[in-house]
Amino acid sequence: MKLKSGIVMEKTGDEYIVVATGEAAKSFNGIIRNNKTANFVFEQLKEDKTEEELVDALLERYDVSREKAQTDVKALIAKIREAGLIDG
Repeated sequence: MKLKSGIVMEKTGDEYIVVATGEAAKSFNGIIRNNKTANFVFEQLKEDKTEEELVDALLERYDVSREKAQTDVKALIAKIREAGLIDG
């Protein structure tokens, strides 16, 4: 899975903002505010990744248990899918 084309990510202050443009804006026309960890997952999704690859990337970057990483990735992916921002 990977983010749809047209997803723009910017850092403003301490927040990470995600906005859909172009075709992606047809399914989502709001703003997503991410923390540093969620933004890391969004950055990973610029390339095609499996859920397991996302979990492994979090484990390499952050001091967190596999169970916590799996739970968090699953929840974030569900929200990203609900917003219609993922291909695949």
